[in-house]
Amino acid sequence: MKDTKQKKYDTAYLRIATEWGKLSYCKRKQVGAIIVRDRMIISDGYNGTPSGFENCCEDEAGLTQWYVLHAEANAILKVARSTQSCENATLYITLSPCKECSKLIHQSGIKRVVYQNGYHDTSGIDFLIKAGVAVDQIQDLE
Repeated sequence: MKDTKQKKYDTAYLRIATEWGKLSYCKRKQVGAIIVRDRMIISDGYNGTPSGFENCCEDEAGLTQWYVLHAEANAILKVARSTQSCENATLYITLSPCKECSKLIHQSGIKRVVYQNGYHDTSGIDFLIKAGVAVDQIQDLE
């Protein structure tokens, strides 16, 4: 883990991601993401349906609809529609990324991922480490 000052920033940004995740309409899991570059938040996202779709993330059986976007994908796509770039940025996310989102993270130029809770499938984290993306977990936000 980085120095104490960096840990304070990391914890603060993870807290923001946690609050952002509470905006999600998903019932099964609410995930928030913040992208930071040069100590400036350049994007945010939470898991949910694409723009213009009904805010219903689960089907009648309680399973997540296939078209629901993950929080980090939403944040990266917001950057793609802006004048910003993810190059050398840090992604703060409340749940470690899945393998599909890990490809987006690497390809977008994000160089560091800080997450709070681990996803049951660690292949996304394994991929990021193999790709040279720094990965840190901070569980205690106190």
